[in-house]
Amino acid sequence: MESEIVHPDIMYDIFALYTPILFAFGVLVLLVAWMPIVLRRLPLSLPILCVVIGMAIFTFTPFDVYSPNPLKTPILVEKATELIVIISLMGAGLKISRPLGWRRWNMTWRLLVIAMPLTIIGIAVTGHLLFGFGIATSLLLGACLAPTDPVLASDVQIISKANEEDETRFALTSEAGLNDALAFPFVHLAILGSVAGFGMAELADWAIKDVVLRLTVGLIAGWVAGWLLGRILYSLPSDTRLSRSGDGFVALGATLITYTVTEALYGYGFLAVFVAGLQIRRASDGHEFNTRMHDFADEAERLLMMVMLVFFGGMLVSGELLYRVGWREAIFVVIVLFLVRPVTGSLSLIGVGRPMLERNIVAFFGIRGLGSIFYLAYALNHGEFTDVSDLWRLLSLVIATSILIHGVTVTPLMRKLEK
Repeated sequence: MESEIVHPDIMYDIFALYTPILFAFGVLVLLVAWMPIVLRRLPLSLPILCVVIGMAIFTFTPFDVYSPNPLKTPILVEKATELIVIISLMGAGLKISRPLGWRRWNMTWRLLVIAMPLTIIGIAVTGHLLFGFGIATSLLLGACLAPTDPVLASDVQIISKANEEDETRFALTSEAGLNDALAFPFVHLAILGSVAGFGMAELADWAIKDVVLRLTVGLIAGWVAGWLLGRILYSLPSDTRLSRSGDGFVALGATLITYTVTEALYGYGFLAVFVAGLQIRRASDGHEFNTRMHDFADEAERLLMMVMLVFFGGMLVSGELLYRVGWREAIFVVIVLFLVRPVTGSLSLIGVGRPMLERNIVAFFGIRGLGSIFYLAYALNHGEFTDVSDLWRLLSLVIATSILIHGVTVTPLMRKLEK
């Protein structure tokens, strides 16, 4: 693995571009603020524009030499995407006030228990048949691409309390909040297979540690953190109650503390952050401070998302990711986005008692995005995989196509559903 130390000459060149970078960042901030209003009635999305902007910026001199490349800076890619995902998960948790329950969350449980494992299997088999990947590599590809991305799925998630009863938005919000954590055991299984194989002893150790233990710790840590913060915010005497501060930074602080403590306890921080968000929302549902926290988390998430998507556009034009793209890659993308997820999603929702259009939209909007980039970077930094370039190429193609297809179709399909 190449060193990620930046050469002093490169740093000097970056400082020479300081003013253009500030200008570009200012333009991006205004896009985040204004473009959703402009695009509301158009079959476009802000993520599409940001990826295109990134591709344009990093195509030309002098920015082309700074084009992000996950093959050269895998640790940087892992940590940057990790941050945006955990902030997004807290925001997703703060959106939901519906109490947990089998019937109330019926569509969510079906998507998690049925659709996601079948999606992992379907993508893994496709990768093996088309590219000859081994078991560990195929499993990793399936685990990375199975979860619905909590970052890019914001356009189909709960927007306000007024549309929380919309089953489509609720199912996609809750699924995106939980399936990142539930995909992690399969990522760890792929890492284990790449290092030690898939023997019975290894599988038993994985089942105990990476499935039962880490999920349990993540669930408990998130519940305790959310309950404790809820008590601090809403149960202190009125003259000392912290919810009077009106400070949305509480959401960011809660996210980072919950995540780091859970990871230190050997639990899944992704699960803990989402559960903590649910608990905080439930602690005083309808309180104005809940709205302020959610709005702050949402704005921070959108800004970080757009920055990351600009760099993702740079990744696409860096040369190596799109090198040797052929018919097999095109077939893989079509199968993943138009066959595996829609079919497994539809199968999982049979018998839920919802209209077919609603079930089809939920099954179709399995958006792939920045969470998948984090999983792949994490696995490659902790495992021993071959075909690294092929994995990044396929992942990038699926994400780029998902951003385009789902971004173009989200406005007309959601409008049709609302009618």
